[in-house]
Amino acid sequence: MVSSKLPSAEIQLRHLFWLLAGLVLVVAPHTPRLPWWLNLIALMLFAWRIYLGWGDRALPRKWLLALFVLGGILGIYLTYRTIFGRDSGVAMLVLFLSLKLLELRQPRDAVVLVLLSYFLALTNFFYSQTLPTAGLMLATTLINTASLVNFAAPGRSLQANLKTAGVLLAQAGPVMLVLFLLFPRVQGPLWGLPQDAYSGVTGLSDSMSPGAISRLSQSDAIAFRVKFSDDVPPRSQLYWRGPVFWDFDGRTWRPGNVRRYAQMQFEAGGKPYDYEVTLEPHNYSWLFALELAAKTPPGARVTSDYTLLSRRPVRNRVRYEMRSYTDFTEGGTDDARNLRSGLQLPVGFNPRSRRLAQEWAADGASDLAIAQKALSYFREQGFVYTLEPPLLGHDSVDEFLFGSKQGFCEHYASSFVFLLRAAGVPARVVTGYQGGDVNPVDGYMIVRQSDAHAWTEAWLKGRGWVRFDPTAAASPVRVESGIGAAVPATDPLPLMARTTLSWLRGLRYNWDALANKWNQLVLGYDPDRQRQFLSSMGMKEPNWGSMALTLFWGVGALLVLLTAWLLRRMRTADPVQRLWLKFCTKLGKSGCPRAAHEGPADFVARTASRFPGKAERIRAIGERYIALRYGRRTDAHMLSELRLLVRELSV
Repeated sequence: MVSSKLPSAEIQLRHLFWLLAGLVLVVAPHTPRLPWWLNLIALMLFAWRIYLGWGDRALPRKWLLALFVLGGILGIYLTYRTIFGRDSGVAMLVLFLSLKLLELRQPRDAVVLVLLSYFLALTNFFYSQTLPTAGLMLATTLINTASLVNFAAPGRSLQANLKTAGVLLAQAGPVMLVLFLLFPRVQGPLWGLPQDAYSGVTGLSDSMSPGAISRLSQSDAIAFRVKFSDDVPPRSQLYWRGPVFWDFDGRTWRPGNVRRYAQMQFEAGGKPYDYEVTLEPHNYSWLFALELAAKTPPGARVTSDYTLLSRRPVRNRVRYEMRSYTDFTEGGTDDARNLRSGLQLPVGFNPRSRRLAQEWAADGASDLAIAQKALSYFREQGFVYTLEPPLLGHDSVDEFLFGSKQGFCEHYASSFVFLLRAAGVPARVVTGYQGGDVNPVDGYMIVRQSDAHAWTEAWLKGRGWVRFDPTAAASPVRVESGIGAAVPATDPLPLMARTTLSWLRGLRYNWDALANKWNQLVLGYDPDRQRQFLSSMGMKEPNWGSMALTLFWGVGALLVLLTAWLLRRMRTADPVQRLWLKFCTKLGKSGCPRAAHEGPADFVARTASRFPGKAERIRAIGERYIALRYGRRTDAHMLSELRLLVRELSV
């Protein structure tokens, strides 16, 4: 069952624990993403290796490890239905790293494990590039580097190994900085090819059905950040426009077939607001802007329903500058196809709502009057704004309007548009975000997933598409103060959406500001920012060739400087060696120089016979130098004695 005894003289138990500490740190962040059976196997293999090392027992034979490998690969394939891609690749790496522990016999095996852990640390950035992830991976790299030092110099203390690892990482820092600034950037992450690289993002969907946005409102994740150039609009005007929905099948709203415009078409009033948006990845093409945007960002387009679209899905953080008007008229004309789409309703759904809307229209009321009646109905009929409304059946609008009267913004927006269409008024659902909190630390407005919202637009003759927010009619506090003040205390919300603790909010603001700096300066260093930076440094028309050449010479110069510094430090930093060189210089000036091939013992013996009157002092210097230079540890008292002897020596 076994092949050979574990050479305890080479891999000692304390070395094994030191190595396992680094491996656990690098594997731990992946455990929530790995299948349960792989976590269990990895834990068992780690424990098994500790058991073998504890009793200096033999390692398993290779045929048993081969069975583990084949079984693990089969399990990964059955779990992910592939062995390629991000998730399955990380699972394979964790499996191989765990199995490699059972082949750990000599220090070179430990080096392979540490190198594998370096690569596994990199894979953590495939899932998260936040500041905590970077800090954890830096700590992991420090521990694993100290483990390498431990195997290279096994007699040193833990503190000494950590210090050496820290010095090595600090020396690599300037090279890392030059590589970061000068290495040609690519658009999007390098790991963007596997299909599963974009799974798990949070944001608005390409459809809307009851409960979809309420689930977002229970998320504290950041949707985007905004930096206004001047004044910030009132909260009631902070409508961040996203996808627009036209088609309704009785349960779900979906986008319609709309045309694309080259530019926005509307009449603006009041002053414009200039701002910059830093949008988090959401895997769709929508770009969010304050309603209504007066420009189209570079590389984007706008549809006839004023939806901003990127030319490719937003799969990494993007930044764009915008100008918007909160006082506007979308125009008094629209094509007949859009207006017909704004009147379509599914057959056989919600008869009571149809009759109510038709009664409003039968009175001869104008389209605006019908919309006002619908708002009054929501305002006066005792509707409750909640994240946990009861489930609705086939006639969902009827059950909401005349039964439960409990719902979230998509319930109100969907029912409002249904009523207007049933009364002959073209209408559509608009989704996006409403509100946002300004961080007093850095001045950025933070819009979170909990600010997700849905409102409506109705076509009024002579005025075009006009915004109506039925949620604000039923619960004005939602628009004026945010979702935390609108929903009942029993509804689930992120902690920070409700808390009134000033110190906790202060901590959060400072953390958000720090994370934003990380995003802007590090993660936001994209090709455009790299070109701007290099141009400001005097590089004309930065391209791959010029950046590669500058990178080559920059890294080369740093390596030369680092090598020179290390050589100088090696020559001057050791006090014992400095005293020995001073001793040799004194004897050399007296006509007895040390030969290049002559060791300290031979040199001391020769000079003692040459200067018999100083022989005792010379031998004392030689004994102390040899003990300090080649002994196991430095003796401060002996070093003081050597310094005194060398200083007082005169020949």
